Amino acid sequence: MERGNTKQEILDAALELFSVKGFEATSLSTIADTVGIRKASLYSHFENKQAILDALVKDVLEQYAAHSIFAGAAPEKPAGEDGEHALTPDTAAQMIQGQIGYILHDPHISKARKMLLIEQFQNPELAKLQTKQNYTDVLQHFTGLMKHLIRQGVLMEDEPEIMAAQFCLPISVWINLCDREPEREPEAMELIEKHIRQFFKVYGK
Repeated sequence: MERGNTKQEILDAALELFSVKGFEATSLSTIADTVGIRKASLYSHFENKQAILDALVKDVLEQYAAHSIFAGAAPEKPAGEDGEHALTPDTAAQMIQGQIGYILHDPHISKARKMLLIEQFQNPELAKLQTKQNYTDVLQHFTGLMKHLIRQGVLMEDEPEIMAAQFCLPISVWINLCDREPEREPEAMELIEKHIRQFFKVYGK
């Protein structure tokens, strides 16, 4: 029986294992056994475990950049705006909830995020990536968005970075809650919507 793309199967198996056991605790033998190949065969695709991790990180970052609204600074016309119409609480809630759904349910992004959580205290490079993906990029995006909405007269003028932190960091806590307790996602989504609406009520003009 002819196998499919063995290299991709190795990557998929490694990501699954890394997201549960962590990178350091997962051996090449375990990855090979999960795929159903000999360890020697694995070396024809990757020279070592680090090469597998590097390929996974590259793949996940590319996917994240292609689909995430948080990958970099806010654009000139933030997602959710149409023509001259400013971002509203309704469109903001829809945009954020859609992004959270992607983060929680895309299998590669979800597993990669869990891998980073496990490895952040053991692997300095993954710790840096965890900070970038889950703090720096998110805060940068929302700081840009706050500046834009202040310029548009949608929000009152205040310190954009603090406004961004007040807006996005509580949402990060709800995402982490859903990772631990997936059954609470509807509750978290409802709280996120209320949080967004209250933010616009407090800062809106």
